[in-house]
Amino acid sequence: MSTLTILEFPDERLRHCAEPVSFPDDRLENLIADMAVAMYAAPGIGLAATQVNRPLRLFIMDLSKEQNQLQVFVNPEILENQGVTSSEEGCLSVPGMYETVERSEEILLSWCNQQGERQQQRFEGLEAICIQHELDHLDGKLFVDHISRLKRDRIRKKLLKLKTQSEVA
Repeated sequence: MSTLTILEFPDERLRHCAEPVSFPDDRLENLIADMAVAMYAAPGIGLAATQVNRPLRLFIMDLSKEQNQLQVFVNPEILENQGVTSSEEGCLSVPGMYETVERSEEILLSWCNQQGERQQQRFEGLEAICIQHELDHLDGKLFVDHISRLKRDRIRKKLLKLKTQSEVA
């Protein structure tokens, strides 16, 4: 069981911008392992360090059904993006809420692996969408920032009401 708690909207700590990871960082391996436990338990397909109140430019992703293909992205940055696609997104920090969001269809990403070695690859489809979603977290943004203020306020009120009800129960 993970010792990490996933922050939920509208928690202001989700708005903090992440700092670059410096190498070597002996804490990185344990943090990644704890994040993976939290993500799989949630269950989710991606998790940014900022979502567990660790302001580091790090996120993990696993799109496999078997949950056995964990990918780690340290200090990621998009070098290029192409095309536009819309898809329904959800978020572990906005539980149970889904909205259609517009993202780039294809991206060229640069990042470091856990050893600090620079990588570069093109991603498209669900991988590209998930990466952009997690990168937003590292910049203090949530998928609800891509929808109308009315929808965002409705989601905020609904989540606060659910939180109040669970505290009373």
